[in-house]
Amino acid sequence: MASPFFFVAKKEPGALRPCQDYRDLNNGTVKNRYPLPLVTDLVDKLKTAKVFTKLDLQNGYNNIRIKDGDQWKAAFKTPRGLFEPTVMFFGLTNSPATFQAFMNDILKDFIDEGWCVVYMDDILIFSDEINIHRLRTKRVLERLRENDLYLKPEKCEFEVTTTLFLGMVITPGHISMDETKLAGIKDWEAPKTVKGVRLFLGFANFYRKFIGKYAELARPLHELTKKDTKFEWTKLRDIAFNILKAKFLQRPILQMPNDEKPFIIEVDASKWATGAVLKQQDSDGELHPCGYISHAFTPTERNYEIYDRELLAITNALKAWEHYLLGGAHPVTVLSDHKNLTYFRTAQKLNRRQARLSLYLTQFDLRLVHVPGTKMIQSDALSRRPDLVDEEENDNEDIVMLPD
Repeated sequence: MASPFFFVAKKEPGALRPCQDYRDLNNGTVKNRYPLPLVTDLVDKLKTAKVFTKLDLQNGYNNIRIKDGDQWKAAFKTPRGLFEPTVMFFGLTNSPATFQAFMNDILKDFIDEGWCVVYMDDILIFSDEINIHRLRTKRVLERLRENDLYLKPEKCEFEVTTTLFLGMVITPGHISMDETKLAGIKDWEAPKTVKGVRLFLGFANFYRKFIGKYAELARPLHELTKKDTKFEWTKLRDIAFNILKAKFLQRPILQMPNDEKPFIIEVDASKWATGAVLKQQDSDGELHPCGYISHAFTPTERNYEIYDRELLAITNALKAWEHYLLGGAHPVTVLSDHKNLTYFRTAQKLNRRQARLSLYLTQFDLRLVHVPGTKMIQSDALSRRPDLVDEEENDNEDIVMLPD
């Protein structure tokens, strides 16, 4: 049975994109599990880059032919008759994985050398020196020509020091959010439906690494997306929504992690979530954030004692950033507002969960430092506002970390 056909508008005025509704075909297709690269992993590779060239392929998926004899499966119907495509189209469930594998195979040696990253039809070449960069760009262009792949000149950038890549603005040593995506935040009205909440959270989740304690700030909104939850826009949810908007409008800039400099992790745990910020000293002598992570507690984790929640916060942070921290040239300083954690490695009795977490921590060269909660500004600030979270106990009193 042929699939329906329709057009959708492109960003360019008057331009249309032909689309097919391949849902029925996709339901019967064996899925290609080839993984797409994570945006964060690709951006991490750019930490020492000073000059960039961005290339955008023409025709995207259409560069790959459909296997002879299988064209009929992707047939689509139009008012002018039935058509069988000879090349891969947008909408086929395996198009993204197939195309990513295709590009990775063509540019695999450049990717392995560590100066080229590829996400679908977007290619980014990066270097710390202009002459080397020009040689690399030439090699990539020659490889594309050998494989009959062409570029969209209007979407390419050559030898720039600032580039927009995968929704992130990349400059030497720093990352920031795309201004065009932030443009509508100020006037974004409070959602009136669950679909509207999901739309806002979809945007917010993409940029969550820029926002401290994101999981706890967004908790009142996430509750609305749960099954069988009645939609009710309360004062608490309106506060959470406006705080998140304000956070994005501050336009935070993250520093690229530098393996040659010491790392500092500031962690905190409340009743509902953990939060952490990774910091390094910049050339101005000040500590700047390299990234934020947060984790909303499960119902079981909410019942942990506060020292267990703080220990979990440290473990989550180390797991998220272990590719920077393991085997580093400097000790990792962990700042926590719970004093007892500075002694946990000398405790004589631990339960199984504590023992498992503490064993994981032994892999790292750690310096645990107690910092009073009043000084834990970035990891602890807005998420503990009394109007945003339920009343909770004074959870930072000294407790000996031993089981009963």
